[in-house]
This record gives sequence, C-alpha cells and structure tokens, in this order.
Amino acid sequence: MTLQDLDALIVKQHVLVVGDVMIDAYLHGTVSRISPEAPVPIVDLQYREENLGGAANVALNIKAMGATPILCTAVGNDLNGKLFFRILKHHRLSSEGCIAFPDRTTTIKSRIMSNTTQMLRIDNEQIMPLSTAAEQELLRQVDVILHKYDIAAIIFQDYDKGVLTPTLIAQITQWANALDIPICVDPKKQNFSNYRNVALFKPNLKEFLHGIGHHEGGLQRPVLFEQMAQFAGLHTIDTMLVTMSDEGVALLTNNRCYHFKAHQRHIADVSGAGDTVISIATLCMTAGLPPKTMAQIANLAGGLVCEYAGVVPIDKKTLYKEISTHNILK
Repeated sequence: MTLQDLDALIVKQHVLVVGDVMIDAYLHGTVSRISPEAPVPIVDLQYREENLGGAANVALNIKAMGATPILCTAVGNDLNGKLFFRILKHHRLSSEGCIAFPDRTTTIKSRIMSNTTQMLRIDNEQIMPLSTAAEQELLRQVDVILHKYDIAAIIFQDYDKGVLTPTLIAQITQWANALDIPICVDPKKQNFSNYRNVALFKPNLKEFLHGIGHHEGGLQRPVLFEQMAQFAGLHTIDTMLVTMSDEGVALLTNNRCYHFKAHQRHIADVSGAGDTVISIATLCMTAGLPPKTMAQIANLAGGLVCEYAGVVPIDKKTLYKEISTHNILK
C-alpha cells in the first residue's frame, strides 16, 4: 500500500469518538520578580489560549488526518461548557453528539506557563459518573449517530471523569458488535476491566500494570508479553498496543508479541500523545494495514506530537514524511 492509497482510505472514514472531554488552557507570561506577599514568582500574563483535550483532542487528530470524527460526550451547562462549544465550532467539529447537563461541571485544566516551563496547573472539575437519565440520553444520541452515518470505528477515550459508565460501555459495545463496527479503547483505571470484545486496546504501561494488579515496578519484557496475552484472552481483545514512553510500544496480535523502539525525539511535552496514538492506530486499522505496520505508524505519531509544547493534534504532512523516511509502508 502506498501513502496515497492509505490517505485515500483514511479520508473516507467516519469515526465515532465517545468519552471524557476537557479544555486545556494555557496562561503564558514572563517572570521577572518575586511577590512581596509570599515567596512565589509573579507571572506577568501575556496571552491565554484554550485547546480541546481528552476525547475532543482525539476528534481533532481524526480530523487532522482528513477523516470525519463524530464526538459524543457530556459537558456541563456552565461557562466552560459554552467555551467548549465555541472551540468546537472554531475547529469546525460537529457538536451533534455533545450534550450539556446542568448537574455536570465542564473540566478545564489551566496551566501557568513562563516561557515553555509549566509552573502550576489548576484543575476545575467534578469527577462523577453520569446520572441514569443523562446516561440514557447520551445512549439515545449514540444510537441515532450509528444509524445516520457509516461508522468505520468507535473509539472509547476514557479519562475517568464519568462519561464512560459500565452501562454505556456495555450497550455501545453490544450495538457495535451487532453492526460489525470495531471498537478501539484508550482506557484509564476505573473501567479498565469493563472493556470486552474490542478490536484494539491501548493502555500505557503504567495503566496496564495497575490494571493487572502489578504495583511493584516494571516487568521484564517476556513477562509483560505473557501478561498482555493473558489479559487479551480473558477480555476477548483482538489487538493490544501498550505504549511505553521512551521505550516505544509493545504489540500483541494473533497471540504473538512484538516490540518497536521509540524514535529519538526532542521531547517538549508528552500531553496528548496517547490521544494521538489511539487516533492514528484506529485509522490505520480501519484502512486495512497489518497490525505491525499500524503499531509502527502510531508509534511515530505519538513521538511527533511530543516535540511540541501543549496538547496539539498530529500534522499529517509531517507524519507522512516520517513514514516515507523510515520506509514503513513497504
């Protein structure tokens, strides 16, 4: 398959993204003095920016590759919720699957930055599962979207904020399996073992070790592979991709495990890298690439976004150039 063939397949895809969203805010300034009130630096604010985070960043990555994301989520009927919808509109992302509820708070993470150094982060959020009524309303919207569009894949993007409840996960999985739509998962701790019958499961190494109850440091690679195979078998997972930061990624497919090293990068910020990896892996999978090729391209993409400060989606031209440079599509 050539890059042109891959791109032609990707741009035809509609991907449903379900999960927790947030706003990643950055307050940029300079520090030249210490406060007389307390031994803390004074930041002279220069400008502020707000970016989409969580499942909304996954949608941005899907869009950046030329495919069509449909985002389904719950936010608060608050000022930050209104800001979230304005940012969606700015990026020309559909909000048809996004519902504002009066009993929820829209998550916003505000980072105080001096030059490129993060000095402080303030999280404004309320972590709680959807109410039964909200859960059913969101499920109704998912059902409408599944019958309205030709969905190539569903991504569960879990940040443990409460949108992805066990009931919601089970119902959407049942619908997807009936419609032969592959499910791809980027899990967190709370629902780690609630995902079953999925095509792709992508935890990072820390999440995976916690999910299997291993709390004593890392694992030797053969033991890690053994644990991946055991977990995948128990949960009926077709392919597992474990991201390991500067050690690359581990892939389990067809009961065989592989390791792909990370490419040397100048790391500026790892925020949002997992969003990029699940996005690119999903698009490669639904385009029909072999799992090993999918893993290598996703590994490249995750490293590329770490070269930029803040949460940013993948740049398609840069990714395609890297794929060619490393001769991944043979």
